[in-house]
Amino acid sequence: MKKFFSVVSAVLLSVSIWAQAPQSFSYQAVIRGINNVLVANKPVGMKISLLQGSEKGKAVYVETHKPTSNDNGLVSIAIGGGTKDASSIAFASIDWSKGPYFVQTETDPAGGISYSLSSVSQLLSVPYALTSSNGISRVSVTGDSLILANGTSIIIPGLSAANPKSKPTSGYGSNITDVEGNSYKTVYIGTQQWMAENLKVSKYSDGTTIPNVTDNTQWSKITTGAWCNYNNSDSLGKIYGKLYDWYAVSPSTNGNKNVCPSGWHVPSDTEWTILIDYLGGESVAGGKLKEVGTTSWNSPNTDATNISLFTGLPGGGRGNGGDYSGIGGGGGWWSSAEYDTFYAWFRGLSYDVGYAGRNISDKESGSSVRCLRD
Repeated sequence: MKKFFSVVSAVLLSVSIWAQAPQSFSYQAVIRGINNVLVANKPVGMKISLLQGSEKGKAVYVETHKPTSNDNGLVSIAIGGGTKDASSIAFASIDWSKGPYFVQTETDPAGGISYSLSSVSQLLSVPYALTSSNGISRVSVTGDSLILANGTSIIIPGLSAANPKSKPTSGYGSNITDVEGNSYKTVYIGTQQWMAENLKVSKYSDGTTIPNVTDNTQWSKITTGAWCNYNNSDSLGKIYGKLYDWYAVSPSTNGNKNVCPSGWHVPSDTEWTILIDYLGGESVAGGKLKEVGTTSWNSPNTDATNISLFTGLPGGGRGNGGDYSGIGGGGGWWSSAEYDTFYAWFRGLSYDVGYAGRNISDKESGSSVRCLRD
C-alpha cells in the first residue's frame, strides 16, 4: 500500500534581479511541520544549496540561515547573505553562464541543524549581469533578449517569442500528441499549460519502450522505469491512463529520458505548488481540480467543480507490493522531485474532501502522470 506523510513544505516565491552584479537575492518559504501545521513565530534552521546542471547536480554554493517565521509561517532570507559553508565557493564566484541552477532547500522546523529536504526548484531568473564574464553588450531591437559581448544572447522569460507576453490564463489549449499517437486535451491554468488528461504512453519520447510489469512480485522488486494499467485492465487504462513508478517519470532514474510528449515534462513539486496556490491553496484547490459528478468518482465527490478544467480522475494506484487500490476514491499524480532515497513527492485528490494533498510515496508505487508544458 502507499505510504503518506506530511512534512516540511517550502516554495520559492520571488527572485529579485539587479542591473548590477548582486551580492544576494530574495527567497521566501512557508514552513510546515508535522501534520502540515504551520510553524509560526519560531526560529527555523535552513540550509540552502545552489545545484548546477540539474536537480541532482553538484552543489556549487552552500549556506545556512536561522530566520524566524511570521504569523503565517513565512520566512524571508537573502541567498548569498547567509553563513557560507567552509567548503563552498564564494557567492560572487558563481558562473551563472554555466547553468541551469537549482535552489535546494533543507529545513529544521525546530530551529536546529537536523535538516530535512523540503524542495528543489529551478532558478529560472538568474542575475543577468553575471551570466557572462564578457558582460551585456545591448538589448535586442525587439526588447526580448540580452545580447552579450561574446555574441550570444539570453532570452528574457515572459518577453521572448518563446515566452510570449500574452498567454491565456484559462480555457482549453491545442491538443497534443505523444510518441505513440495518443491525443490529449490541454488547459491553461494561470501561468501554466497542463495536460487535461492522464498520460497513456508506453514509450519515452525518444521511442524507447517502458516495460509493462503486471506481476506483483516483479513489480515489488523493480527499481527501473515501469508502467501498468489498474488491475492490468486495458479498458481501465483507456479511461484513467496508465500508472507509472517514479523511476519512469524522473530523468535522474530513467536515463535522462522524457515520458511526456516533446516540449512537455513531468512537473516538479514546486510547479505543482504554483498550480495549487493559483487555485486558492491546498484546502480548496482539490475541488477545482476534480471532474464533477459521480460517473468516475465515488459519491459524494465533495466540492468538485472542475472550474480549472483540469478534470482530475480517481485512477487509484498500485502499492510497492504490486497491489491495486483506490480507483473511484482517489487519484495521485507524480512530481519529478524526490524526497529522499526511497520516497518522492506527489499530489493527491480524494472523493470525500475538496483538499489537494501534498504527500510522499514509495518510488516503487504506481501513480498517474500529468504533463506540463516547458
